[in-house]
Amino acid sequence: MSDQTFYSGLQQKLDTLRSDGLFKPERVLASRQGAEVVAQDGRTLINMCANNYLGLAGDPETQQAAAAALEKYGYGLSSVRFICGTQTVHKELEAALSNFLGTEDTILYAAAFDANGGVFEPLFDENDAIISDALNHASIIDGVRLCKAARYRYANNDMADLEKQLIAATEAGKRHKIIVTDGVFSMDGTIAQLDKIVALAEQYGALTMIDECHASGFMGATGRGTHEHCGVIGKIDIITGTLGKALGGAMGGFTSGKKEVIETLRQKSRPYLFSNTLAPMIAGASLAVLERISKSTELRDRLMENTAYFRAEIERIGFTIKPGTHPVVPVMLFDAPVAQKFAARMFELGVLLSGFFYPVVPMGQARVRVQLSAAHTREQLDIVLKAFEQAGRELGIIKQQ
Repeated sequence: MSDQTFYSGLQQKLDTLRSDGLFKPERVLASRQGAEVVAQDGRTLINMCANNYLGLAGDPETQQAAAAALEKYGYGLSSVRFICGTQTVHKELEAALSNFLGTEDTILYAAAFDANGGVFEPLFDENDAIISDALNHASIIDGVRLCKAARYRYANNDMADLEKQLIAATEAGKRHKIIVTDGVFSMDGTIAQLDKIVALAEQYGALTMIDECHASGFMGATGRGTHEHCGVIGKIDIITGTLGKALGGAMGGFTSGKKEVIETLRQKSRPYLFSNTLAPMIAGASLAVLERISKSTELRDRLMENTAYFRAEIERIGFTIKPGTHPVVPVMLFDAPVAQKFAARMFELGVLLSGFFYPVVPMGQARVRVQLSAAHTREQLDIVLKAFEQAGRELGIIKQQ
């Protein structure tokens, strides 16, 4: 412990984050996840910032399915998949995901971050090109960095710029080209124009990949995802996603696509080869969730009703939001310290929210991100809207009437 300047330097940076109002506090919960949660101080809060889109994270049926899998398969595998860590429940879940997404095969990962981190390097090399949306998730960015393929970036959801990058990659003589985009961009709730992306991919002989973490389970008429919403099921080459948001809310990720892609990942994807197998109780619960949402769109429909109601009412109050139809609703506050103060005041008023600011979002685009759930009642949403109005007036964000 001779280099004390290392630790003092870290402390100085932490102190600067605090003084600048940019330090990210962790809200400690003393309950299960849900539309309402209990804080460490014992207060009950309405939760408006979880990725619990279908309300299944704390749902008794999900818990019972996890308990049944725990009883049958045990707590964990103490192994990786190719040694002795594959159980029937894992193969059943992979088959169910493939059927749900309309693909040939699926591979499970311990986390969706691993799915994106492990997809590029086994499939592409210096002869190829990855053309990535500028606002893609950090896990995609990190995955691309691990790959030797040439990197091209296009402006967020900008089809003209995408075509420009496709032309550049083609003129560079790249062997394979793949367009990579979030299906839904988590900070803005913006839906990728997959129909136009697929058309450009076909025009320039490119593959397509989407990250469906904020889409699987509820986007599209039957919840299949952004590719269903945009009418391009069967036309996307690679789909990555998570089991940790709408599909149960625990953890775990997946990559889905043609069998040649998935088999290659089983042989060469490092996060898959060198990480412990996904816990069987998570696999069992996720399997039950897929079965449940494949039988009915009730939860998906309720989520969309809540989303439409909240979006209309928050604008009526006087807040600025990013336009759209997705249950991610960015309430724009623009200034980072204001976003932090606003989230703290909402916490005092009984609403759990988080502020987001640079570098998570662009400079000057600070916000609180509201995330609707099928578990929210209309009464809860009205309480939240009243709190928004009170905090907004107190902090001078919206004008007094």
